[in-house]
Amino acid sequence: MWTLELYTFIAVSFLMAGLVKGVIGLGFPTIILAMLSLQLGVREAMALMLLPCFLTNVWQAFSGGNLIPIVRRIWPFLVSASIMIWVTTTLMATVETWFLSCLLGVVICSYSIIGMTSPAFCTPAKQERWLTPVVGFLNGIVTGLTGTFVVPGVLYLQSLRMGKDLLIQAMGILFLTSTTALGAGLFSNNLTSNQYILVSAAAVVPSFAGMALGQIIRRFLGEKRFERVFYISLLLLGLYIIGKCLR
Repeated sequence: MWTLELYTFIAVSFLMAGLVKGVIGLGFPTIILAMLSLQLGVREAMALMLLPCFLTNVWQAFSGGNLIPIVRRIWPFLVSASIMIWVTTTLMATVETWFLSCLLGVVICSYSIIGMTSPAFCTPAKQERWLTPVVGFLNGIVTGLTGTFVVPGVLYLQSLRMGKDLLIQAMGILFLTSTTALGAGLFSNNLTSNQYILVSAAAVVPSFAGMALGQIIRRFLGEKRFERVFYISLLLLGLYIIGKCLR
């Protein structure tokens, strides 16, 4: 299984994911899962993305100076999501691989369409208290089955209207917390191995190299234009994954 071609494909996947994150600040786990699921299973792709995803989100989660206020506001979301991620990973071993791949494709397509249309949602303050743990619960299920953190999590955080800087840090906290819970679920259910841990550790290098390259590209390329190309490409990739698992 572990051939030079596969190692090269994994390195390129992490390089591309890091590049996109360097340009637009998100999309890292989505690209990793989308690309690696073409060669490996969804479970294997989740295991490989753990360390790079964790480390690339540490800075985003702790920079900004608003860690305590953000956690105080969205802690019910983080707790319910983390619990459901762990619970769902216990069920993942019994779910057919084609179903996980198909669900991943649907989530990727949804994420792409939402990114291109940018719908303006707003959560009323009166509903935030009960809606926050409910959305966290749903996000935990999706993350536990597909490894993605963005639907409906990021969409809900955007609806809280907390401002750009707070939103970026809140997304980093969500990604970091979700990655930790996902890793705990995979390890406790024996859904990863030492080989995957070593490859995941090695993948940190192309991930950060891609982020550095992406930050350079952002200076010369319009962010909005890059986002559109990114979402269209991701939509096509999601449709391909769905078509492949339904054949």
